[in-house]
Amino acid sequence: MTWAIYAIFSAFFASLVAIFAKIGIKGVNSNLAVAVRTVIIVFFAWGIVFAQGTAAQVKDWSRHTWIFIILSALATGLSWLFYYKALQVGEASRVAPIDKLSVALTIILALLFLGEKPELGNILGGLLVTAGILVTVFVK
Repeated sequence: MTWAIYAIFSAFFASLVAIFAKIGIKGVNSNLAVAVRTVIIVFFAWGIVFAQGTAAQVKDWSRHTWIFIILSALATGLSWLFYYKALQVGEASRVAPIDKLSVALTIILALLFLGEKPELGNILGGLLVTAGILVTVFVK
């Protein structure tokens, strides 16, 4: 499969996250819900790693890799905590699009920190996503 197919699957399952989470967090602590979700994800992810037989590769990771995987994990955790709290108090159809501001922010951060040069399609796409989010949030 190509990266685009993987990305489409990612978007599909991310949309299910919003719907399932909104239904599931009704009347419960959102941080506790994230903690339970995380435990399930840990077992799921390690199950895949063991099934693939790739667990031993972790011993070959450099310090650099460890630092950035840890930073990514912390960013993920913060993202999930804020996302679940937003879903708990807001409408999923408005929270999820705002969360997708990450598209535009990633384009900007990739330019600043990774030296990636966005193409016209990236720039226009980021602007259109941002415009769509503004419409979703402010137009009633």
